[in-house]
Amino acid sequence: MADPRGFLTTARETPMRRPVDVRILDWHEVYEEFPHERLQQQAGRCMDCGIPFCHQGCPLGNLIPEWNDLVWRDDWREAIERLHATNNFPEFTGRLCPAPCETSCVLGINQDPVTIKQVEVEIVDRAWDEGWIAPQVPERLSGKTVAIVGSGPAGLAAAQQLTRVGHTVVVYERADRIGGLLRYGIPEFKMEKRHLELRLQQMREEGTRFRPGVDIGADITGEQLRKRHDVVVLAGGATASRDLPVPGRELGGIYAAMDYLPGSNLVQEGDLEAPPITAAGQDVVIIGGGDTGADCLGTAHRQGARSVTQLEILARPPDQRSDAMPWPTYPMTFRVSSAHEEGGDRVFAVSTQQFVGDEQGNVRALVLTEVDEKFQPIAGTERELPAQLVLLAMGFTGPERGPLLDGLGVELDARGNVARDGEWATSVPGVYVCGDMGRGQSLIVWAIAEGRACAAAVDRHLMGDTQLPAPILPTDRPIA
Repeated sequence: MADPRGFLTTARETPMRRPVDVRILDWHEVYEEFPHERLQQQAGRCMDCGIPFCHQGCPLGNLIPEWNDLVWRDDWREAIERLHATNNFPEFTGRLCPAPCETSCVLGINQDPVTIKQVEVEIVDRAWDEGWIAPQVPERLSGKTVAIVGSGPAGLAAAQQLTRVGHTVVVYERADRIGGLLRYGIPEFKMEKRHLELRLQQMREEGTRFRPGVDIGADITGEQLRKRHDVVVLAGGATASRDLPVPGRELGGIYAAMDYLPGSNLVQEGDLEAPPITAAGQDVVIIGGGDTGADCLGTAHRQGARSVTQLEILARPPDQRSDAMPWPTYPMTFRVSSAHEEGGDRVFAVSTQQFVGDEQGNVRALVLTEVDEKFQPIAGTERELPAQLVLLAMGFTGPERGPLLDGLGVELDARGNVARDGEWATSVPGVYVCGDMGRGQSLIVWAIAEGRACAAAVDRHLMGDTQLPAPILPTDRPIA
């Protein structure tokens, strides 16, 4: 145990966010630096519980009490070793994960939980700064080749694990750069891409080969890919956006969130001078109250939107846990992200009934109505909301149908995801699947955990056994 009285003497503390009027003028991450000494005090709040429920909350099985104790004792170098034992990319999860570990923290029963996520990201950031993270090059090659289709967190995790045990791994990505949604779906103010570049360079030096700009199913057929490699791992994510088929949907100015967000990232990469879709000077309406909607919100602020309104069909969540959300389950409570701090209106329990156009065929407003507990419109509550830009951020329905899946001939499950067995294998011999493509839209920690587990299964298939560590994950577990 770290500090035996830490949870009694130290209050929870997290880094301050930069002032709103400053941070919306740039695309840098929103948090200020947090001194190591204060972070050690936060790590000292960990009680090293007899049953660490934080492990249950984290699909990766992160050894949270161990690295909290090591940080408290100022042994940062060993802390990164314990962190990397279960998580390939803590710099990603420490910034992007909603921290189900913290809502499972035993201290959270009657106090503020330990700042697990902040300790995690500080450990890995310091490790990069100190030069403690080095390539892990395999001692010998197996002679086996593996193709990974998709370079998001699941694909990268599987690739790194399989490379480290000596397989020749090639990661194919249809976009012009490696990273999947980490690259083009996550705004710079949530995770600067320099963190991604550091990890990709490590993977290159370990031997992983990256092939961006290759669309499997179009540039290379699924059958050709199978002939080139001993195993194919599908990790293309759940990228089919949920649409809103209401009158007026055909009007100009209505876009899926993932048609909007990449533009600003391309500007930050230096590829474009201005985003192809901009909120500058416009009334923006975001339909969907989740993380993707918040990403659109923060992006619209930085582009200079005149007004931003975020709509959610669900009722406003409670501020605290209710009896229906007992500890240690993940509570659906009201949360304020950094983007919400920056402005805009949040409207709950409403549904969009139609879009209204102008004479040029572009959207100028939408008609919404309040809904009851069964999401049915309440008569007499209709109103019109000005909007020249509408962003649909209502989640994703699964993997995209098209030449990739059709060409491989893999079966789909009842939810439209790629079907798999308990060993992550699809219906096609030698083809495996992990991450959102097989699970459906989920969290980054689930993607990395599935990538690690799938890598162990692939190694076992190729070699007859495996030494790769892997979280024990049921392939049919409901979405977190």
